Amino acid sequence: MSHPSPPVPTPEIIRTYTAFSGTRRIAHGTLSEVAVRAKRELDRVEAPQLLVFDDLTGAVVDIDLRGSIAEVTERAVRQGSPGSPSDRPPGPRGPGRPRLGVVAREVTLLPRHWEWLGRQAGGASVALRRLVEEARRGTGGQQRIREARETTYRFISAMAGNEPGFEEATRALFAGRRADFEAHSATWPDDVREHAARLAAPSFDAAPSA
Repeated sequence: MSHPSPPVPTPEIIRTYTAFSGTRRIAHGTLSEVAVRAKRELDRVEAPQLLVFDDLTGAVVDIDLRGSIAEVTERAVRQGSPGSPSDRPPGPRGPGRPRLGVVAREVTLLPRHWEWLGRQAGGASVALRRLVEEARRGTGGQQRIREARETTYRFISAMAGNEPGFEEATRALFAGRRADFEAHSATWPDDVREHAARLAAPSFDAAPSA
């Protein structure tokens, strides 16, 4: 007998962002926190370049800084909500264990899949989470390396594309050579260099040793 597809909890991703005024890092946190700091910076000085980066992807995020602090915050909360649950205002607590940080999404499977999942210890949700974690462990290392390199490249392309050693640092990044990456980025502005190193660290840490 087939069963309706129940919602399957999936882990939340807490999204963080970093803002730069010129080459100076001015904020790090949720999108609403960073937007408020960027708004205050913009009101305080005429920033030569004010950019907000998604720490997960390294991409520039377009935020609307017009209006009051309250208006900027409200827009940023709405904008950040799909990928940044911490920006959402707290709501009524439902049943279950809130510390797990899960959200409900629909998963569609064939009846035989649901029957198999239902026979597993802990039920369908536990079995699916276990399968996902096993798959992540199997391919996670190379995926983390690739994602960290791409994230870092997007950031340094925007912030250090005209800096000396950019091309050499990029080659070192994709070759997994931490020492060369640090050497070629050594003359970059401090905040840019430090943020690039932080974004690139997972690619070097996860890479197999020579």
